[in-house]
Amino acid sequence: MKAMFRKLIEDASTWHWWREWILIFLGCIMMGTAFVFFINPYKFVPGGVYGLGIVLHNIFPSIQVGTFGYMLDVPLMIVALLVFGGQFGARTVAAALFTPGYMNLLTRAVYPNEAAVESLDPALLLNGQLNLSDDLLLTAIMGAVIIGVGQGIVVRQQATTGGTDIVAMLLQKFAGIKFSTGILLADGAVVLAGLLVIGFGLGTGEAGEKGWVLTLYSLITIFTTSRVIAYVLDGASYDKLLFINSDHHDELRRFIIEDLDRSATYIKARGMYTGNEREMIFLVISRKEVRQVQHKIKEIDPRAFLVVTDAYDTFGEGFKPFPSADVMQAE
Repeated sequence: MKAMFRKLIEDASTWHWWREWILIFLGCIMMGTAFVFFINPYKFVPGGVYGLGIVLHNIFPSIQVGTFGYMLDVPLMIVALLVFGGQFGARTVAAALFTPGYMNLLTRAVYPNEAAVESLDPALLLNGQLNLSDDLLLTAIMGAVIIGVGQGIVVRQQATTGGTDIVAMLLQKFAGIKFSTGILLADGAVVLAGLLVIGFGLGTGEAGEKGWVLTLYSLITIFTTSRVIAYVLDGASYDKLLFINSDHHDELRRFIIEDLDRSATYIKARGMYTGNEREMIFLVISRKEVRQVQHKIKEIDPRAFLVVTDAYDTFGEGFKPFPSADVMQAE
């Protein structure tokens, strides 16, 4: 215990430690703000614990979305701590507890009275100054982008906000379901619940006009959020992977090494039809170099066979450095 306390004191004396915690809370604030201004008032259901909170709020309007977040997240975290032990650290617990509380406080600050807090009517949000009911697509995308950036920032600090991440981990452990598939199943169940409750009025008796359309916006929100999180975690990849099949290896080798200032790899290959063995060039370049390489190959060997595909991530000399072992990446 003394050693743990001593390590905490040592960590807290560094700017790196404070920076990580500041970024965690900044990410949580971005997420909570996006939900309050762009998601909750328009009854989008972007999966996750807070998406389920929006569904339940429509059935029990006196209970805020953030409060449902506590009611769902706390039991899940207790189960996760019992099952996974130390894998769930203080950062995840802090993020999961801070976000719903911040959402509740912000909701009460931007709506004029208790009735407005229960209805979450966008016409009453900031006294009608931020009513985007006439442009739901823009609202869904804005909310998704801000949530994605916020959640990506949190995950980059080796934390999560709990919720369906925990459900997916439990499904992976006890049902053998892949983590990404577990996330999809959990979020899909939440979106389906939103369709039944908000779209068709199950449990409320009040089916929204074209409420089923909100499900489509919810799916757009989920997709956009996932893409933004991936971008925040891994960045944009502009690298291209080339497979070059040609008989003019000497000219291509000089071009790659001297003009492009890169290297490549020869791969042993054999034609399926002819059965002839030959060497194929394996080359990774940036997107802006593709056109130059295509023209040069055509100039050197018009009969060459070229395949260009995306390289999801490229690490090593001339590209990105290898990530640390404790850095999370998007799936």
